[in-house]
Amino acid sequence: MADELSGRVEGVKDARDLVELATTEDSVEELLRRGLDWLTRVVRFDLATLFLLRDGKLVSVAARGPLANAKVRHHALPLSEFPSLRQALETRRARAFTEEDHSHGDGDPFDGVLDLPPGHACMVVPLCAGERSYGVLTLDRAECETYPQPVVDLVEVYGQMLATALQAAEQRATFERLHRQDHEHAKLLEAQLGGESEGILETSLSTVMRDLARRARQVAETDTPVLITGETGTGKERLARAIHRWSSRADEPFVTLNCAAIPAGLLESELFGHLKGSFTGATKDRAGRFQMAHGGTLLLDEVGELPVELQAKLLRAIQEKAFEPVGSDKTVRADVRILAATHVDLQRAIAEKRFREDLYYRLSVFPLRLPPLRERREDLPQLCAFLLEEQARRTGRRGMRVSPAGLARLASYEWPGNLRELANALERATILATGTELGPSSFDITSHAGATSTAPQLEASAVPGVVDATMKPGSVLTLAAVQREHILRVLALTRGRVYGPGGAAALLGLKPSTLQSRMKKLGIARQEQFVVDEV
Repeated sequence: MADELSGRVEGVKDARDLVELATTEDSVEELLRRGLDWLTRVVRFDLATLFLLRDGKLVSVAARGPLANAKVRHHALPLSEFPSLRQALETRRARAFTEEDHSHGDGDPFDGVLDLPPGHACMVVPLCAGERSYGVLTLDRAECETYPQPVVDLVEVYGQMLATALQAAEQRATFERLHRQDHEHAKLLEAQLGGESEGILETSLSTVMRDLARRARQVAETDTPVLITGETGTGKERLARAIHRWSSRADEPFVTLNCAAIPAGLLESELFGHLKGSFTGATKDRAGRFQMAHGGTLLLDEVGELPVELQAKLLRAIQEKAFEPVGSDKTVRADVRILAATHVDLQRAIAEKRFREDLYYRLSVFPLRLPPLRERREDLPQLCAFLLEEQARRTGRRGMRVSPAGLARLASYEWPGNLRELANALERATILATGTELGPSSFDITSHAGATSTAPQLEASAVPGVVDATMKPGSVLTLAAVQREHILRVLALTRGRVYGPGGAAALLGLKPSTLQSRMKKLGIARQEQFVVDEV
């Protein structure tokens, strides 16, 4: 038995190495072959065969020993015909016997494949880990003496380690498959969003947006950091995605981090990653956004909200392309193109010591300002068309359009929420619409926005792209006359009602007191009723 246990310590060490190999070895078959090679250092045998469970059969995937041949390596056994093998899987215990002395009614597993002597020694070792049964390991030798129990115990431990290695390989394969699916989905989404952003930028009518698109394309060809500024909802992330799509890094990851959405205590870990046990709740190693974006682009959204104590580490990571994960003293390098976005006035934040000046100059090598929607009303027709098409893919409501009068209604509003608020208004209108055309009454933008607009309702001709060709210079009214006429028409529509839902003040987007003051200034007397014919 001493010979049987020779190499025991070394063999168990090799089995542990086998589990580590499972995290890097692509082929399960190769993993099993390596396992059998190591098994030869633990116990003597004439044939060692690894069977994996596949569709109710035990299929041979690897074999070692003097008796191994091509037939053995492609042998399949119906599990229902071999009770001893089935019992090993059910009990999860290894068992040694001679071919003559067991009474399970098995036939010879290698009948017609090998010519083993009657009464030869056999061992069956189940390969089980967690809730899974992966197969069995069988050992056969021509001698008629049963394997000693210490040897069986040792090979059983080895089989457990081999099953753990199989489980690790399976989990790794599953992880990589899901990772590939996620990456492909992200690539499709990124291409879709990037394409939409490009379309919105490049088909804009406004001079300011056409110039912005031209400058964005120029800087996209470089690795220069870009600082995108603008009010909330102006589309800063859309612009960042477009820059990424226009760059040489388009096929690499586009990763975002909203610095305002994550608690300050977790931001360092989110940026740079952490090691297991580096803080409470760190149950495993985790890569940060810098590592995820390696080779691609990292967007630091709302960078103005980044805590001052973390800004120095960010500056170093940008300058040196190197950082240390939380809990580690090992430097990690990542090739990342940095884009930053903020609605905060960073110059003011610098003056108030809330933002580092050196970080500001590192981020703002090439600044781009996205104008608010109220500064580019001429883009409304194109923006509405793009946003409705974007929503159609989610809601299935295709063919929706905004009428000229509806565009006039949208153009009369100040849009404090900018592009995001416009998208919400269009989505609400689409949900409530009974047809495919969205008119002025489709947009309840004043009450939903929580703000009032002092701009008068515009006629369709006031919206770019909706031109009244009959207008002559001599027919142009003064602004006061236009306001007076428009208020009279609305009062006629509401039959003199100023207050409440559906009243003139609500339709005009004014406070009732403001409307009354304006009526008094324009000489509109308060009457009990207004009739349309009187206007």
